[in-house]
Amino acid sequence: MRGLGLARGGEELSILCLGAHSDDIEIGAGGTILGLIASGVKLDVHWCVLSAGGQRSVEARASAEAFLKGSKSSVIDIADFEDSYFPAHSRAIKQRLIDLRSRVHPDLVLTHARFDAHQDHREVNQLTWNVFRDHLVIEYEIPKWDGDLCQPNAYVPLSAAVLERKIELLQQHFGTQRSKDWFDRDTFAGLARLRGMECRAPEHFAEAFTLRKARLL
Repeated sequence: MRGLGLARGGEELSILCLGAHSDDIEIGAGGTILGLIASGVKLDVHWCVLSAGGQRSVEARASAEAFLKGSKSSVIDIADFEDSYFPAHSRAIKQRLIDLRSRVHPDLVLTHARFDAHQDHREVNQLTWNVFRDHLVIEYEIPKWDGDLCQPNAYVPLSAAVLERKIELLQQHFGTQRSKDWFDRDTFAGLARLRGMECRAPEHFAEAFTLRKARLL
């Protein structure tokens, strides 16, 4: 299968990463970010977490800094909207994204999947498409209890080294999440192996996304 690369080593790429909660971006697209940096792409990243208060805010910032180490430039933006109540705060969150759009002009927007069962994730997806309607938007997936993983149609192969680094950073930075029985190496590696099988990734691992609209030429 012919790959449609986002950027090659030495090229510049600007990305806006949107996550409802402090670990969402890392779980859904952390390997992709690490892989692009490792390949020599000059990444300009605006990393926006919409709900992270207290210790989770500390974790979110430290994790983002670790995942973005080696990028050309990065801005880490952490808000404190109330976890689990995003639909009730839709107007304020939308205004936050509109303000972002006035300052950030990304080549690519990474956001939550449309059919994610978590109400906060769905709200971020809907607002992303409402505000960034003239951008390339790719939706990432989050494994969790709901059993809502969808059928992706876009894949980013990961090297074994990049996958191990992703898992290492997740375990290192999110101590508040370790009590959850799904937040472990087996979950992250197992999903990456499954997605790698689906796209025949060279080193057997991948992250998967939903690509709803793209301009090819």
